[in-house]
Amino acid sequence: MTKLNELAKLGQSIWYDYIRRALFTSGDLQALINQGLRGMTSNPSIFEKAISGSAEYDEDLKAMAQEGKSAEEIYETLEFKDIAMAADLFRPVYDETHGLDGYVSLEVSPELAHDTEKTVSEGKRFFESLRRPNAMIKVPATKAGIPAITELIGSGVNVNVPLLFSVDIYRDVAEAYLKGLERLLARGPSVTGGHKLDSIASVASFFVSRVDSAVDKELERVDRKDLEGRTAVANAKIAYGAFREIFSGSRWEKLRERGARVQRLLWASTGTKNPLYPDTLYVDQLIGPNTVNTVPPATLKSFLDHGTVRETLPQGMDEAEKHVAELAALGINLKEITRELLDDGIQAFARPFEALMASIAEKRDRLS
Repeated sequence: MTKLNELAKLGQSIWYDYIRRALFTSGDLQALINQGLRGMTSNPSIFEKAISGSAEYDEDLKAMAQEGKSAEEIYETLEFKDIAMAADLFRPVYDETHGLDGYVSLEVSPELAHDTEKTVSEGKRFFESLRRPNAMIKVPATKAGIPAITELIGSGVNVNVPLLFSVDIYRDVAEAYLKGLERLLARGPSVTGGHKLDSIASVASFFVSRVDSAVDKELERVDRKDLEGRTAVANAKIAYGAFREIFSGSRWEKLRERGARVQRLLWASTGTKNPLYPDTLYVDQLIGPNTVNTVPPATLKSFLDHGTVRETLPQGMDEAEKHVAELAALGINLKEITRELLDDGIQAFARPFEALMASIAEKRDRLS
């Protein structure tokens, strides 16, 4: 039994935070699935590196360039092709787990992060165009994204909510999911191929390493290096406590009895950015039931080599609360830091999207 299968027995699924055409054509992705990989996430930054950094897409790109397609049309066609190929490879996982796993995520344009109506319309269009039940649409946890989550879930569209840093905003996201489920129960799916209540899925993607990067700078400023490298895990544990609270009680039980699933917490940005920290820190310390961890290639390789499979997430909840309280006593405002991280995260995804469009336009002009 592989470590990934051992994690699944503890209730945690490992997804892959990476995508490129060669993964499918080489058989490498299938080999990882055989080891127990259970899903895949993508974002504009990953696609930018894949498309502009290799010749794997040039043949398709040249054909579309000669047809006179725009950079945006080319990008969407390439993206949809990759997502569809990945979703088909993960379809057996989706079927074997009865829809718990086997999902492949793709993101609406970062340019829509503050536009609810366009996020909803694009999310529905993406889902209907892909025609895969295991496709999951990413909608960021912005002020405009929250109502979009409710609308998409209520329409029968699977949703992955990225760029979560704040526990308070996580609560808003979970509430949006519950409202969406209640709407779906009352009205049924409204999109072609949309899911009913007993098959809809969602994850709330809580970003981890960036929290330590930001808070560690403040701890260094106040000369408390002894507290460094602990905030991200503490923040995640507090979010997990909120998850267990939200998905209990009479409101949730009414939905669960009709077949609804919890919106699992997904740990994202789990590659360590500080070389002084263990390279499996944000996997080893966040293992618990009803969670997903989406890992980049290097982190997956490290975990398979020397990671530790042991339930760690439910332990140390009181210590996590004490740590955050100590930050506040030092004048470190975690809510303000997480708000800034959300703003920065939107920009961090927008920049590679813009670079990708420019790269595709350059290749289109050169190859046409």
